[in-house]
Amino acid sequence: MKGQIKYRFVLLAFLGVFSLNMAFQDLYAQEAEKNRVRLKLDYVKIMDGDVYLDIKASARIDKKNVEISNITLEVFNEVNDEEIDLGNVITNMKGESKFTIKDLKSLKPDSTNVYTLGISFKGNDLYKSASKSVSFRDAEITAKIITKDSTNFVTATLKDISLDSLLVGHSLDVQVQRLFSPLKIGEEFNNTDENGTILVPVEKGIPGVNGNLTLEVVLNDSDDYGTVKALINAQIGTPIVEESTFDQRTLWSPRGKTPIFILVIANLITFGIWGILLYLMYNLFKISKS
Repeated sequence: MKGQIKYRFVLLAFLGVFSLNMAFQDLYAQEAEKNRVRLKLDYVKIMDGDVYLDIKASARIDKKNVEISNITLEVFNEVNDEEIDLGNVITNMKGESKFTIKDLKSLKPDSTNVYTLGISFKGNDLYKSASKSVSFRDAEITAKIITKDSTNFVTATLKDISLDSLLVGHSLDVQVQRLFSPLKIGEEFNNTDENGTILVPVEKGIPGVNGNLTLEVVLNDSDDYGTVKALINAQIGTPIVEESTFDQRTLWSPRGKTPIFILVIANLITFGIWGILLYLMYNLFKISKS
């Protein structure tokens, strides 16, 4: 009797250990199946415009980069190991999102006037948790158009606001806004001089609607200041000649803009055929009566 009880106890213990082992293996397998999320975070400041975080989420699945859509990311301001909640964003179908900072003064920098913003993803059934942060100092670009000897120039000055100092040796891009990608002008590298300033000539003959051009001066993806952009609107381009035939009667116009001669010829052919048919039917009717 005691032997049977001991045997049953050993059997139950063995089954318990086996069940626990299977449960741990199942949990490990579920965890192993989750994919790692890659978060990309950029700080962008547009002078006299928006200040925002440009966010993108992706993952490497089956050796392919896949955008992660419809996930919630928490945005926070990190100061001295303290995380101050700023809000949430949800990625779109391209795995992208934009978090607008309403007022940069509402953020808290550290003792060296460096701001640190971060995003975090708590994870779900498909993806592991992830986080990303970006640090930056506050900078500004002042830009304008000047004219010397009948030549237009873009002049811009880069400044660190917190230190109230001009920034020397930083490369600024000067470009013209276009529908798909900007048109870069000037040298490949336009480095600021000892006054924190650049001077770039604007080529003649750049087309614009009514001669208007929107020029951009950009500090692009700086390790210390992020991306800072200043916009200039100036009527210094070559007016675009309107060559659209949308309101004209052409062969490639919509049905309501069909050329008159095509309408006349088509209607004459149609009425001519119906006239011949009616004439034949009339003669047949006369023959049948006779």
